[in-house]
Amino acid sequence: MHNFLNSQAFSLAFLLLPLLLLPTFSESQLTSSETRSLFEIQKLLEHPESLRSWNNWTNFCFLPSSPSLRIVCSDGHVTELTILGNRTVKLSETFSSDSFFTVLTKLSSLKTLSLVSLGISGPFPSKITRLSSLQVLNFSSNFISGPIPKEIASLNGLRSLALANNLLNATVPDLRGLLDLRELNLGGNRLGPEVPSLASNLITVSLKKNSFGSKIPEQIKKMGKLQSLDLSDNKFTGPIPDFLFSLPSLQNLSLCRNLLSGSFPNLTCSSKLRTLDVSRNLLTGKLPSCFSSKRFQNHTVIYSFNCLSINGTPSAKYQRPASFCKSEAEQAVAVKPVPKEQKKDSEIKLGVLIGIIVGVVIVTSVLALLILIIMRRSRSEAEAEQSEGNNVERHAFDKVSVCSTTTSKTVPDSRRVPQTMRSAVIGLPPYRVFNLEELEEATNNFEASNLVGEQLYRGFLREGIAVTVKCIKLKQKNSPQNLAQQMEVLSKLRHMHLVSVLGHCIVTYQDHHPYAGSTIFVVQEYFSNGSLRDFLTDWRKKEVLKWPQRMAIAIGVARGIQFLHTGVAPGIFGNNLDIENILLDETLGAKICGYTIPLPHSKVGAGSPLQGNQAKSPLGNEDREKEDVYQFGVILLEIITGRVVASSSDMGGLKLQLENGLKEEPSVLRSLIDPSVRGTYAYESLRTTVEFAINCLCEDPSKRPSIEDVVWNLQYTIQVQQGWTSSGNLGIAT
Repeated sequence: MHNFLNSQAFSLAFLLLPLLLLPTFSESQLTSSETRSLFEIQKLLEHPESLRSWNNWTNFCFLPSSPSLRIVCSDGHVTELTILGNRTVKLSETFSSDSFFTVLTKLSSLKTLSLVSLGISGPFPSKITRLSSLQVLNFSSNFISGPIPKEIASLNGLRSLALANNLLNATVPDLRGLLDLRELNLGGNRLGPEVPSLASNLITVSLKKNSFGSKIPEQIKKMGKLQSLDLSDNKFTGPIPDFLFSLPSLQNLSLCRNLLSGSFPNLTCSSKLRTLDVSRNLLTGKLPSCFSSKRFQNHTVIYSFNCLSINGTPSAKYQRPASFCKSEAEQAVAVKPVPKEQKKDSEIKLGVLIGIIVGVVIVTSVLALLILIIMRRSRSEAEAEQSEGNNVERHAFDKVSVCSTTTSKTVPDSRRVPQTMRSAVIGLPPYRVFNLEELEEATNNFEASNLVGEQLYRGFLREGIAVTVKCIKLKQKNSPQNLAQQMEVLSKLRHMHLVSVLGHCIVTYQDHHPYAGSTIFVVQEYFSNGSLRDFLTDWRKKEVLKWPQRMAIAIGVARGIQFLHTGVAPGIFGNNLDIENILLDETLGAKICGYTIPLPHSKVGAGSPLQGNQAKSPLGNEDREKEDVYQFGVILLEIITGRVVASSSDMGGLKLQLENGLKEEPSVLRSLIDPSVRGTYAYESLRTTVEFAINCLCEDPSKRPSIEDVVWNLQYTIQVQQGWTSSGNLGIAT
């Protein structure tokens, strides 16, 4: 009987268990509309790494949290969405910020929205305020542009607002109404020139790296809870106000890289102030005595590169002459914004002037057009007679430029690629000469954590472009004028299949300086998508590289080499070509890095691609051209087989296998190539590519093809492949 009662009780508990768990389960189940919204977000963000595993079976409310992804649900709604990416470029041109923010607003219960480094671009629409429950809003390190919408001040519950490192500009709206706001980070934008009105309860404020000007506003004295204030890298002028040092809670204050002038106020240093940075301003006079007191010894005070009177101290050598600061301060104060009324008057006058100019231009254009019509009629018959001959001549010239198969021993510099190949790459900013402060800002003062190679630093320009900065110390003295002339070749190294040079900076120190001599900083594009080696050695990435993609990469590399050989004068040969130095962008486009950049004699290693080793090489240009073709042959071999060639013996064995495979049945050659490309290639395309790779690897350099032959043959194999694909064969086993 006892056992019977126990069994009945167990059965009853088993039946009631689903009913007891039902509320908990239902609370963690999202509504179908919010589930669809999350999938739309995944698609619009182009499937970043942290979202790639999402599928129809994903229960978003039970996803484990990680540093890159956190989703919190409550009552069937998403209350927190945090996604941390690593994109350094914008999303594709099809991305629409309006559509993206429309989808976000469907998650109507969001309290925390943090989307960082995801490549989001476009304007910041006011519809974000539909998320009225927001407490944390973070869109840092994206490419959001335009003004901050004034409607953002209606998010009364907002506690943290972070829009740092974007492309925001114009004046920041009035934020005094955000009484719950504790953290504000607008650093790294183009905001200004007026400092916004801020809420008095803020604890952390960062306005660094913007265009805020005029004097430091007095509204800050009302912020009794403020603990951290960063106004660095702006255009603030005038003296440092004394109220900054009497704020009761302030612990960290950064005013560096501004135009602050005058002397320090008579002040009593707050015991809570831990760090103070006023470096690189125009300050004069003496330091406050409390900075040297025993009570302040554990605090950090940075005041280098001012005009302070601190003679007899180790820091004196890092101060400028007082006359310098006085002159610069006068110029800074003289540049004042134009009053609004004056602006309106000037705009009206400018409008009238423009109207007159436009009228004159229109009349002149009409007269010129009439004259041109008359002249063209008189020449029409002569042009008609010559047109046929000109077309034939132009057609022949294009064939020689692109598909020349000549291998004569003429000077390679006499060959030229088409003008389109020499033009600047679309999307890159114009080449320019940087100053040292810009590069220090981009690399965070050449911080060790940004070091990605020997004297090679990663960084970000203010435009949001990811770059690398290479530091090269020259062996011998060069005049600035001579160096500038020699740097002209750098401005030409811009091509869609090169990691292009964006600019340079030359720093020359005088003889009495400890770093006497010249240092060149070369600024290039940076790509984080990985190298060709990464894609050939990682089985997940390798699956992306089917035969058409591999052929596109191969011809991209070949065209990059062709540009180095014939697109600049003198041509650049003896380049460091291997799969480690072939980078792939997000569309799998090939970019050659590590190529030779001709520079004056420098103190980099003998194997460095930045040494300018052409002058020291015993080989002539033609020999070094054929050496580049040989290295390309090795790359082509690795692309075909999916194997990394670690030594010359490995290469020799692989080459011999492919040579024998060409002599056997097609199945033998098919068995030697990378299994990842099976079913995606035309056999004729494969066979031709293998033959050409073997030709590039001839032991006799004179028998290797020219780079023009390389490009022409690869174009042929791609045409064969495209014909095969268009006939519906893609995906059929071969």
